[in-house]
Amino acid sequence: MSHTAIVRPRTVVSCTLLVIALSAGVTTACGSDGNPLSHRPYDAADQISFNGPSEGHEKADPDKPLEVVAEDSDGRITDVTAHDAAGRYLAGELAADGSRWHSTAPLAANAGYTVRVSTEDEDGAPGRKVVTFDTGKPTTKKRLDVTFGPRTGTYGVGQPVTAELSRAVKDRAQRAVVERALKVTSIPAVDGAWHWVDDKKLHYRPKDYWPAQATVQVRSNLEGIKIGDRMWGGGKAKPLTITTADKLIAVTDASAHQMTVYKNDEIIRQIPVTTGMPGYDTRNGVKVVLAKEGTVRMTSASIGASDFYDLIVHHSVRVTNSGEYVHAAPWSVGSQGAANVSHGCTGMSTENAAWFYDTVREGDIVKVINSGGDTMAPFGNGFGDWNLDWQKWRTGSALLGGTPDGPSAADSARLRPQSV
Repeated sequence: MSHTAIVRPRTVVSCTLLVIALSAGVTTACGSDGNPLSHRPYDAADQISFNGPSEGHEKADPDKPLEVVAEDSDGRITDVTAHDAAGRYLAGELAADGSRWHSTAPLAANAGYTVRVSTEDEDGAPGRKVVTFDTGKPTTKKRLDVTFGPRTGTYGVGQPVTAELSRAVKDRAQRAVVERALKVTSIPAVDGAWHWVDDKKLHYRPKDYWPAQATVQVRSNLEGIKIGDRMWGGGKAKPLTITTADKLIAVTDASAHQMTVYKNDEIIRQIPVTTGMPGYDTRNGVKVVLAKEGTVRMTSASIGASDFYDLIVHHSVRVTNSGEYVHAAPWSVGSQGAANVSHGCTGMSTENAAWFYDTVREGDIVKVINSGGDTMAPFGNGFGDWNLDWQKWRTGSALLGGTPDGPSAADSARLRPQSV
């Protein structure tokens, strides 16, 4: 039985193909017992060709993709794997007839590659060839660097991961190259995706909230990777590790004037509150705690309110960039649990606010329902990422947009192998 090659995702390749020449050599693979698979693979150098640097004296141009060709009409290529010294595998595509394989992802610059080729001859005897080569420096100095966020630490289960790029990336194919190189893993593992917020910023979140007590690791494989005709991945990308705490979600029912706080899906406190009055309605939807700011001066000018106020507010927890907080509001205790009288913030007694301040952390969820306000925007005013459902979130991915939800084709084949 021949080894079936894996056809990897297609990426458009427009530049001249790289070839690496190999010296010929051959040994007989078939034995007298008539079973070609009972012997060690023979040297397949005479069956295949790679044209380019030979003997390791030159370096391959990383601007050009890699191609492997079956030169013997009676043989075919069954599999090709190529990876660099950093462990990054080069995606490629094998022709249905096994006549040629070509890379469908960019080669890395200043990298050393190992290519393993499997073949079979007309009798089904397996052949093997391994070749190594180095790539040179890119011809341009235009670099794309990435900075991950948030800072290392422990967060609530709603905390998105962010990636800030040093240059704008507008082309979808180039975005796919970038996105493929930004790796997020978690223990326990969850289904997640990147979403392009704009040309220079991406957010990553799971399908649902992160699990409690999870470890999330983020790294970049962009270094030396060609992104576009004049852009290469830079090396300035500090890996990031964050952990999550208990699952803490505070749900405010604006019409009932009450906040219910859940810890790991169990109610731990119910708090009478007041939210935004008509004209200053608190935003509906899911918000993520941005910061615990403590004592804050709040003025009518900060939100453009027509009626004047200038207050020193304690136990302030910020949930939007525009100035929405959960905080102590001792002046409105008489309305808490009964009426909405604030300018958009969620107010509660000083005792309850002190407890809330001490209980929550950055990344925890604050959700508002049944308010007369609009829904929190996904981006631009804090982390409203969770207000996009999973299908809409996936459309913001250059890799997943337009594909069905669920395991990838490769994962499906691995998990549910079929006879061939």
